[in-house]
Amino acid sequence: MLSASKCAKISADRRGQRAAMDGDVAVGVKRGSDELNMYSSSPSSMTANGSDSKKQRLDESPPSRVLHIRKLPNEVTETEVIALGLPFGKVTNILMLKGKNQAFLELGTEEAAITMVNYYTAVTPQVRNTPVFIQYSNHKELKTDSALNQRAQAVLQAVSAVQDGSSPSSDPGVLELAPPPSPVLRIIIDNMFYPVTLDVLQQIFSKFGTVMKIITFTKNNQFQALLQFSDPVNAQQAKLSLDGQNIYNSCCTLRIDFSKLVNLNVKYNNDKSRDYTRPDLPTGDGDSANKDHSLLGTPSGALASYSSGGSYSSSLSLSQGGGAISPLSAAAAAAAAAGRVALSGSGVSGVLLASNLNEEMVTPQSLFTLFGVYGDVQRVKILYNKKDSALIQLSDGNQAQLAMSHLNGQKVFGKVMRVTLSKHQTVALPREGLDDQLLTKDFAGSPLHRFKKPGSKNFQNIFPPSATLHLSNIREGVGEEDLRLLFSNSGGAVKAFKFFQDRKMALIQMSSVEEAIQALMDLHNYDMGGNHHLKVSFSKSTI
Repeated sequence: MLSASKCAKISADRRGQRAAMDGDVAVGVKRGSDELNMYSSSPSSMTANGSDSKKQRLDESPPSRVLHIRKLPNEVTETEVIALGLPFGKVTNILMLKGKNQAFLELGTEEAAITMVNYYTAVTPQVRNTPVFIQYSNHKELKTDSALNQRAQAVLQAVSAVQDGSSPSSDPGVLELAPPPSPVLRIIIDNMFYPVTLDVLQQIFSKFGTVMKIITFTKNNQFQALLQFSDPVNAQQAKLSLDGQNIYNSCCTLRIDFSKLVNLNVKYNNDKSRDYTRPDLPTGDGDSANKDHSLLGTPSGALASYSSGGSYSSSLSLSQGGGAISPLSAAAAAAAAAGRVALSGSGVSGVLLASNLNEEMVTPQSLFTLFGVYGDVQRVKILYNKKDSALIQLSDGNQAQLAMSHLNGQKVFGKVMRVTLSKHQTVALPREGLDDQLLTKDFAGSPLHRFKKPGSKNFQNIFPPSATLHLSNIREGVGEEDLRLLFSNSGGAVKAFKFFQDRKMALIQMSSVEEAIQALMDLHNYDMGGNHHLKVSFSKSTI
């Protein structure tokens, strides 16, 4: 039992802490007076933290391997809090103060804690899409009463056991971690607003051990994968750490279970399946086995690797939304370095500048259609005094980077188009009556946006410009000759054609990528009659 005077002192500490919390705006800058004192063997260390002198003293204090995490969501679990620290090193202790929406996390070394605080100074950590605050604790060591903190200790014990490759000996009824049943994981991606590829999965999961094989597929309109580790313990560690985490900012959520399979049979090495132990396997579709199939690209030496010391590039800005943890930063770093996907919080504009255009041919509509393959174009403005240049505004910086990476350097209307990020944040509309040349167009309400619907299959079918086009929504009764003639009239030569079994979709191969780009701009949304508008996109396949 606590004495009345001690209870009063704790109450004063709490009031002081709330006052300090309300003034905090930075992560990892100040050190708070931790409520750990009521669990500590050093009651003399308890003081209110509302005074300026206290704050000044805290700013000058050295780092600690104990971190104070505040403003956690009400339903946060011990696993989610531990997950914040896992990428940076071994987590050695945890104390949950759920009534205060706070927690304390002790890392194995001070260096790991410094790395974690430095990382979260540049990147706002989020748990369940809620920003949380992380700072150094006043304490050099976390002393907890196991009787009051039993469940948190059991979770930590289980995590530590998996990290060490051993079996946990948690108390019966508190937490049981069964031996891993299989080295194969089944992975489902929810809220897939941006493409996730086999290469991205390999980058994420290889942090936990040797990834031997991956097979990807779509089932029930969801992107799924089977991934095989060399050791079941690695699979268990990956599942424990990554299940429920987001790959990108508030989307692409990983749902992970053990597969009933214990070994995967991979026949081909391509963008759908890969056996990393058998580089000699054929591709099965005519593509080069060494071709980079990743939609997000592979950076040239710019991938932020996760080292044994838990050090990440501080430039990374991957959200921790929904409990996302930093091993996923590697995939985001790869994407950003390749110019495919912007990192959240990086302030990347959603406006692109396209230059060296054919001013005799280009229109706002043609640019809307072409750039719309990679994002939802909101506005297009062809510059009045420089009509070979245009500003294209997409929904966000992610889409802008995706479009830039795929379209920069492509030949459009006979000229090599250059695409860069614009300094503008938006494309301004002209005042009424001043745009007599119709150089600016607002597409914000267009029904042709491909990515408006969350979870749309279009997110899984984003490919670089190619000579082969994918056609869908083909009207019944329209035959191969009709489509060959239609695409020939767009100014190109049709080299090959192939209907899908239901004849509602087809592949058509033009003689060059430039001709395919022209055909897509001309014929996407082409009215075939009977309320059927042709859908055209780039394909990764060949005929």
